[in-house]
Amino acid sequence: MFVIFLVWMATGMYLVDAAHEKAQIVMGLGVFYFSFLFMPFFIYYRYKDGKYKKYIINDQKLTQAFKNMGKD
Repeated sequence: MFVIFLVWMATGMYLVDAAHEKAQIVMGLGVFYFSFLFMPFFIYYRYKDGKYKKYIINDQKLTQAFKNMGKD
């Protein structure tokens, strides 16, 4: 999917350089593809196994952080 995005954007940049009338549409669809189709798949794949849980701040982590604050 990322290769498709790269080829799409390279084609869009070529069309912008050639001053083609549909160049802005091609670039806009490339950004749309990246932000609404490719990015959610990447985020789901990256965090599907619960790897995000170490980044969530909860009461236990806050109290531990405040206890360790004066030990530096």
